[in-house]
Amino acid sequence: MKDWDAVETAERIRRREVSRREVIEAAIDRAKAAGPLGAIVTETFERARQARPPEDALFSGVPTFVKDLAHQAGVPIGWGTQAVRGVVSRRSDPIVRHLEALGLVSLGKSATPELGMTGTTEPLGRPPTRNPWDATRSSGGSSGGAASLVAAGVVPIAHASDGGGSIRIPAASCGLVGLKPTRGRLDMEGSQLLPLNVGVDGVVTRTVRDTVAFWQGVDRVRGAPRPLGAVTPHRRGLRIAHFTNSPLGTEVDPALREAVSEVARACQSMGHRVEEIACPFPAQAIDDFVRYWALLAFLQDRGGALLVHPSFDRARLEPWTRGLSDWCAREPRALATSVRRLRRFARAYASSHREHDVILSPVLGRLPPTLGYLATDVDFEVAHMRIREHFPFTGILNATGEPALSLPLWRTPSGLPIGVQLAGRLHDEATLLGLGLALEEAMPWPRIAPAA
Repeated sequence: MKDWDAVETAERIRRREVSRREVIEAAIDRAKAAGPLGAIVTETFERARQARPPEDALFSGVPTFVKDLAHQAGVPIGWGTQAVRGVVSRRSDPIVRHLEALGLVSLGKSATPELGMTGTTEPLGRPPTRNPWDATRSSGGSSGGAASLVAAGVVPIAHASDGGGSIRIPAASCGLVGLKPTRGRLDMEGSQLLPLNVGVDGVVTRTVRDTVAFWQGVDRVRGAPRPLGAVTPHRRGLRIAHFTNSPLGTEVDPALREAVSEVARACQSMGHRVEEIACPFPAQAIDDFVRYWALLAFLQDRGGALLVHPSFDRARLEPWTRGLSDWCAREPRALATSVRRLRRFARAYASSHREHDVILSPVLGRLPPTLGYLATDVDFEVAHMRIREHFPFTGILNATGEPALSLPLWRTPSGLPIGVQLAGRLHDEATLLGLGLALEEAMPWPRIAPAA
């Protein structure tokens, strides 16, 4: 069962080759054995045993985890922070209701950094979340717990969310498939109220077909106005641009550049039209997004009692979150300018790349770092520099709203997975996923970390 994806698991349950109870019990055993990964913050094993998912649901009886930023009625929520303690959700967020309508059965809450505010899952006061491919390295963030559990074979699919790369960063770090959908397809609860809506929900999976099935299923249960529709492999005919240089002018790890170049060659050999371009993201846009990210920290720091929970104690926030908040507070005029520029860039970017169906790039600027390198108690200026260098390719697509897909198409000589990012036009996830299906055939990847 460990190496089955979600589609296969559901099909075997449907054919009565295995029972839902057997699937859930096996996943619980794997979850218990995965304790050293530090990926689970709340276990709901008994609740999972008692679950009665709809028998005709797409993923009926398939085990999963919910990220600890989302409300699930009757389950503790911690937001990855010590600023709030002992809270049990009274309601479920829309994403959780969708997961349950699809028949997925949650085994608990997966780890996240404080308030989802960084690209590594190392919240203070608890063990860090480890990468199953190399336990000395980060699993990424902020959906690092979800990615670690899927890569280790505990569950085949897990809830994730993305406000600046938090689906794609851990997917790339842990050798998974991670789609950030178009803005508006499945926004995070409350994200529409922000000056710039950047937050979306989704999942991390081990196969492209699981990601396709999930989004098609979500469209059905929520009646999406722009459904994904049929997705078939795109083996030829797409117009694909690729680049490997960082918008910040910093050095991109050679292994990551090699990965993009190899995928570009594979696309060309399949029959796609491929051309190399300069990085389409100006450095100013990246810096503007980081400053906007600081606003999100400021809002939660100063308004946590309203936005998070009435018991929120900002004195317990971690140094990284406080540093972002203080930086925002010092320069409010600069922030307003950054938001205006990001909105202008989003409009210009959408129109300037209509001649390309897909834009191919690295997901990360560096390989997943060793634990501690991006820790939230590192000096703020040092951490700020490191964050910019590691994650220059993801956040800007949250600002523009375009969909982006991380695929684990390459590996280092030691076997560490490398993710490549495919970005597309608004509402055109089907093209990205169709190319993903074709690349999965042409460049298959290991589904589960060998040490797991």
